[in-house]
Amino acid sequence: MMKKLILVFFSYIFLLTELAAQSFSVEQISSFSFPSELTASASGNKIAWAMNEKGLRNVYVAEGPEFSPRKITAFIEDDGQEISGLQFSPDGNWLIFVRGGDHGGGNANVPVNVTHATVMPKVEIWKVPFAGGQTEVVAEGDEPMVSPDSKTVAYLKNGQVWSVSISEGEPKQLFQVKGNVHSHSWSPDGSQLLFVVNRGTHALIGVFSNENPALQWLAPSFSRDLSPKWSRDGSQVVFVRTPGGSGAALPLLEQRHQPWEIWIATVETGLAVKRWKAPETLRGSVPTTNGGFNLHWAADNKIVYLSYEDGWPHLYAMDANAGPSSLLTPGEYMVEHIKLAKDGKSLVFSANTGNLPEDIDRRHIGRVSINGGKMELLTEGEGIEAIPVPLADEKQIAFFSATAKRSLLPALVHSETKEIKLLAENLIPNDFPQDRLVVPKQVKFQSPDGFTVYGQLFEKEGGPAKKPAVVFVHGGPQRQMLLGWSYMDYYSNTYAVNQQLAEMGFVVLSVNFRLGIGYGYEFHKPARTWIQGGEEYLDVKAAGEYLAKLTQVDAQRIGVYGGSYGGYLTAMALGKDSDLFKVGVDIHGVHDLSGRLEMPDGYEKAPDFDHAVKTAWLSSPMAYLDTWKSPVLFIHSDDDRNVNFSQTTDLVRRFEERKMPFESLMIPGDTHHWMKYANMVKVNKATVEFLKKHLMPE
Repeated sequence: MMKKLILVFFSYIFLLTELAAQSFSVEQISSFSFPSELTASASGNKIAWAMNEKGLRNVYVAEGPEFSPRKITAFIEDDGQEISGLQFSPDGNWLIFVRGGDHGGGNANVPVNVTHATVMPKVEIWKVPFAGGQTEVVAEGDEPMVSPDSKTVAYLKNGQVWSVSISEGEPKQLFQVKGNVHSHSWSPDGSQLLFVVNRGTHALIGVFSNENPALQWLAPSFSRDLSPKWSRDGSQVVFVRTPGGSGAALPLLEQRHQPWEIWIATVETGLAVKRWKAPETLRGSVPTTNGGFNLHWAADNKIVYLSYEDGWPHLYAMDANAGPSSLLTPGEYMVEHIKLAKDGKSLVFSANTGNLPEDIDRRHIGRVSINGGKMELLTEGEGIEAIPVPLADEKQIAFFSATAKRSLLPALVHSETKEIKLLAENLIPNDFPQDRLVVPKQVKFQSPDGFTVYGQLFEKEGGPAKKPAVVFVHGGPQRQMLLGWSYMDYYSNTYAVNQQLAEMGFVVLSVNFRLGIGYGYEFHKPARTWIQGGEEYLDVKAAGEYLAKLTQVDAQRIGVYGGSYGGYLTAMALGKDSDLFKVGVDIHGVHDLSGRLEMPDGYEKAPDFDHAVKTAWLSSPMAYLDTWKSPVLFIHSDDDRNVNFSQTTDLVRRFEERKMPFESLMIPGDTHHWMKYANMVKVNKATVEFLKKHLMPE
């Protein structure tokens, strides 16, 4: 008997040791390397990307046929200086990029100072040879665009266009113009520069030429013209026209069509004609998924654009001169990350479709001819493949690849054989717990008003009969959480947090609430949401109730967390349903929506203005402090460019005035996106420890 007891005891100790050995830390799961800014050269099979390795951001390159990755920059500090705008010079000899700023939020070209240096960093344009060599600053500025002859960079500084030689020379302002310039691009021969200037009530499309002492305006009007693209011979420009001014004070709580048109201008004369008008339906409104209009001038004189008119964000093509549009990508799925092939004859994109029923919560690489024909998937299966970039040989496509366990890495797919080559696996940290992660399971449930809501359930095998649970709410809200690592850095990080919570013994449900992408127009653009009623919260509550009904979940230990829009909905959950959501972490959330509706200056105001302000208030967490009983951790950084820091300071003040308990973590100097890796880890640790303290008491 004693021998049996000793055997059981040592078996128990061995099991505990094994479990401890299998566990991983917040630091380990947060150590994932994240690639971005994937780009390809115009000639020669060369690719480049930026890689964030625990806050160290550098440029990597690879060249066919081997595509062996090389790091060609040597930035060695976790200093929060992101790399953006990465591009090859057309001759393939140089890589140009921007270092600094926060291009995921407003005021992108304002410096980020997460190290609290006494001299602020600058947002600068850098160059580095593809072959390797010295990395140098070209100029202070943003949004570089290399000329077709690879000699000059046009860029923006203080809302104006400047230029600088890549090899040597001083920067100079190309021209002065009233308003703020954006969307600049060189003509195919490099003799002219196309641009948009925003003048508040309207926007104009202009052309600058060194040969002409005056700027030329293309069909100037009282409208907002935007998204211009050169024809392939440089003689014409296609652009989008939307209404200017503010219009009549129409009801604020009604949905209505947002009109847009496609126009084509002749550069020599400046005259333009309307080529296409969007259907006057809600679905026909201005598209707001990745890339917006995704306007391209393709080969064979074809105009390509994206529209939601059939209920899904799809690609359409039409002849530039006459004739109807044709739908290129029919079906109940969305396309995003759209790129035109080098020869202009096909388009590649990410799509949430495939041969598996769960593919609506994944991404695969698709391709379609601009002249029509069946859309072809180049990747399939249980992975995540997104952000395709065609190579110069037209046979290979670079993209970012992930799985449920492996975070994002660059990869290549052959367009004929569909063979995939994964790159840079050696950049996965040695202690990254890839093999110990759970594979999330797709779940579906109904909201009270009939929406089918999708989610991903994270759960580690074993454990007690009753487990604590957490609802994760994404931000955006134009986002879709996937059955694997996200192609967005913010959501790769929250995916890591969800994996950490699952490792700790939580059942985690990541909910894709209405207003998100991936499930069609009616799900993406429903009525009575945000300031018009906040009904998307019904999906979050339904997610909590779904968890409460699971046999392995302790319904008295359900928490909620989220950031940005997810912080808003987390606060709504804690304020409206503290009985269901026992604790929450509100990360840079929005808390008062009524301030989004300002009293107009003049006599006229919307007929439902007063009711709209009240509705916005009742759609806000601030309105539910009387019923907010659950513990909360507030987290916010004070250089947030997406959500005003005041949204949390004002709510904290009210908690203090009411003597309501709360905990807080303020990050000085960082932005919405945790530009400093150490800050990201600090936030992740605070989040999981707070949930553990309240839902898994010792």
